[in-house]
Amino acid sequence: MHSLSDYRYELPPDRIAQTPAPDRDASRLMALDRTTGAMEHHRFRDLPNLLRPADLLVINNTQVVPARLSGRKETGGRVEVLILDYHGAAGDGGPPVHRCLIKAAKRPKPETRLRFDEGLSGEVIDFKDGIHTVRFACDADFEAILYRIGRMPLPPYIRRHETADPPCDDGTAYQTVYAARKGAVAAPTAGLHFTPALLDRLKTAGIDVAQITLHVGYGTFLPVRVADIRGHRMHAETYAIPAAAADAVNRARSENRRVVAVGTTCVRTLEWAADEAGWIKAGSGDCDLFIYPGYRFKAVDAMITNFHLPESTLLMLVSAFAGRERILAAYQEAIDRGYRFYSYGDAMLVRGTTSSSTVPPRA
Repeated sequence: MHSLSDYRYELPPDRIAQTPAPDRDASRLMALDRTTGAMEHHRFRDLPNLLRPADLLVINNTQVVPARLSGRKETGGRVEVLILDYHGAAGDGGPPVHRCLIKAAKRPKPETRLRFDEGLSGEVIDFKDGIHTVRFACDADFEAILYRIGRMPLPPYIRRHETADPPCDDGTAYQTVYAARKGAVAAPTAGLHFTPALLDRLKTAGIDVAQITLHVGYGTFLPVRVADIRGHRMHAETYAIPAAAADAVNRARSENRRVVAVGTTCVRTLEWAADEAGWIKAGSGDCDLFIYPGYRFKAVDAMITNFHLPESTLLMLVSAFAGRERILAAYQEAIDRGYRFYSYGDAMLVRGTTSSSTVPPRA
């Protein structure tokens, strides 16, 4: 269970979703019982009937930034820049400085100048551990330019042509309807299935919703490169848990109501912020929690998640939650039934048949 090869499975290439479902909540939803391994097949819009009226749904309100820029070096060579740490306009009024991945025929050295559209330029000022530090300059508002000329940082397995039929507006599709806080370079994809109408139906059904933030980083695209997964180290990602969200989770736990995390990002954030008894502390910081089989979950009772890549840390997390063999059996069932995989694909609801266990009183 700690060998990287334990998390391999064969996925036909045509199962990788290149575009989202025409209607977000029309995507398919597999309900997996983490206790028995039993599976049911639904549509995502059936979610209000699959949750309990007293459940607390925790969502990640991060907003994906159009952080991929195409440009050239002053010498003429093409470059593609991905800004990794954009969390909003700079507060000190100085030139924006960001950590970036740069794709070029030859790695840019410090002092290399870069040119982009609309008068935006950049200068490489450092390179460390595969990441460049770039100082940007422009005569207009940097954020406004970024949102005009930048592109959504789609995952590398989405390879459709820009003129795909039917066309896809990734600026809207690769963003949750409740995205509010700028900073992610990848979407919290389990949340892509929600619509405003579905959220209203959930609230009408008595299901509460709490919002937290985890800015999904580029580490979500990086493969595990060690044979023993216990040697893998996660890249830290910035998170924030408001007091209202922490109070909502703690109140649900004290009342033995289920905490249902939407996406692996919410699972990791809540588990990172939980004490040994499962109580959540409000605050912000960096989360580098790596969850794999053997982990004891403290705060999360159920999760909604998409179908993840082989040998990925996300597959390891859901395997820790429901059991590796159950998850791989569910994935094979999904393949056999024609489910769509990865970011724009279908979803799973992983839950148990039993009620939440009794929660110890707070210290």
